[in-house]
Amino acid sequence: MATNNIRNCVAELIGTFALVFCGTGAIVINQQSGGAITHVGIAITFGLIVMSMIYSLGSISGAHLNPAVSIAFTVAGRFVPAKLPGYIISQLAGALLASAMLRLLFPANEVLGSTLPSGTAMQSFVMELLLTFFLMLVIINVATGSKEQGMFAGIAIGAVVTLEAMFAGPICGASMNPVRSIAPAIVSGHTEHLWLYIVAPIAGAVAAIPVWKYLTSGNQHSNKT
Repeated sequence: MATNNIRNCVAELIGTFALVFCGTGAIVINQQSGGAITHVGIAITFGLIVMSMIYSLGSISGAHLNPAVSIAFTVAGRFVPAKLPGYIISQLAGALLASAMLRLLFPANEVLGSTLPSGTAMQSFVMELLLTFFLMLVIINVATGSKEQGMFAGIAIGAVVTLEAMFAGPICGASMNPVRSIAPAIVSGHTEHLWLYIVAPIAGAVAAIPVWKYLTSGNQHSNKT
């Protein structure tokens, strides 16, 4: 059992590293190249890396890659609470390593893909909450237990990430993931407004659980893994 838990945590670390390295890396390279990737390209990059990690790591750890998702699965009774601290630590470690690598590769870049509101903090808070709510509602309906796996899970979840990053990214950054925001903020030193990118995604993901339970009452069974 201990070996499996370690393996799960390593998978979460690797998957979250890939997510932050490729996703925020696309933002950094877009800035460095004068817009060669474009906003649409950045959104697609985030969606594709999430989809790829779900298909490659979903059968091992569930490919949560996101503390808000892990917390929401726990609240839903579909994830063992004792595993939660290890998952969150692994996700944060993977994200920090990715941002550190981007700092090493692009030392002149100021923000390293940090999420910063383009309008008011409240505007971004509400958007992040709603974006993560919709994302979690999709995840919990296509996941098997607490594992995001299956023929269509990766496509569905990756598509939602792409869609939300596409239209909301210019306003709030479309983080939907606390560690995706924490890592570049800490490494770059731009921690202003970081609180909203921690609180809003967690609140949005957790809020999706009672809605999911209501919508699926009578045909959904709790399944801990």
